[in-house]
Amino acid sequence: MTLIRPDLDSLPAYVPGRAIPGAIKLASNEVALPPPAAVLAAIADAAAGGNRYPDLAVTGLSERLATELHVGQERIAVGCGSVSLCQQLVQISCRETTDEVIFAWRSFEAYPIVTQIGNARAVTVPLDGEFRHDLDAMAAAVTANTRLIFVCSPNNPTGTVVHREEFESFMAAVGPDVLVALDEAYHEYVTDPDAVDGIPLLDRHPNLVVLRTFSKAYRLAGLRVGYALCASPEIATALKKVCAPFSVSTLAQAGAIAALDNAGELLAACKEAVGERVRVRDALLAMGYTVPRTQANFVWVALGERTAAFAAHCLEQQTVIVRPFHPDGCRVTVTTPEEDDRFLEAARTFSG
Repeated sequence: MTLIRPDLDSLPAYVPGRAIPGAIKLASNEVALPPPAAVLAAIADAAAGGNRYPDLAVTGLSERLATELHVGQERIAVGCGSVSLCQQLVQISCRETTDEVIFAWRSFEAYPIVTQIGNARAVTVPLDGEFRHDLDAMAAAVTANTRLIFVCSPNNPTGTVVHREEFESFMAAVGPDVLVALDEAYHEYVTDPDAVDGIPLLDRHPNLVVLRTFSKAYRLAGLRVGYALCASPEIATALKKVCAPFSVSTLAQAGAIAALDNAGELLAACKEAVGERVRVRDALLAMGYTVPRTQANFVWVALGERTAAFAAHCLEQQTVIVRPFHPDGCRVTVTTPEEDDRFLEAARTFSG
């Protein structure tokens, strides 16, 4: 008798960015700075209640998000990071092994994992020649079995964005019977005025879910808290039904609320990352690398078969850890000027 699902043997493992003592880690899109002092104090205060279970409904944070974003609290679901919410979206939309989940590729590496865990079938659509979502091709890939579509903007790992008009056309082509998740984990870094913003579209598309997180711009990656803004209360309720109880800790909720209280300071740092991403990209282009325009806190270096060698060179020559996605390219977090200069020096001396 087989006790374990045999298909798990083929489940791709999520590969975290490496961490080596003394090395500069540019592999996980983390912010180099810790949370502000006021946020750390709120987390420390919340730890005093660690003997009690967390608030199952994440009431305080849900109320605060509703006020901040002008979205009804009944349309908000908070989860243990947006990755957890991605898996919950598969769980609420897919029932049969023939059910399909569409996403671009290359995109967020968790999408194929959560799809297979949900016993559904992944349908990947290649990025276009500019490393962007090919929304026309994604709409054309929809079949009677399609249940969910992930659209990542800015796209992880290429940093490219979907524009508002093309997303509206895409939603019209897909129709209202397929759930569409617009994953905006890097929303706070976007400066392109034509980029899609999912929140204003929620009232226009009954099948839309917008995913955001406190892991990036708000510097709380270690606390694991993200949220879904849903077109309808029914979608939010379904997400809550399949959420593991108490998965959002008391510390995570307190930290997220405090981060919103200190949003001015936190989001000001995003402007520094925006300046650095332009500088880093311009330097890489001058060296002859292929680097698409990015709207996130990282750059994508398209290297093809040279990907693994480039990552190894960065580590060996400058003790810089980048994130290789062999055989496509490397994603490199934009951080402080000093750390970015170390990476750029490694890129200058690469001859592979």
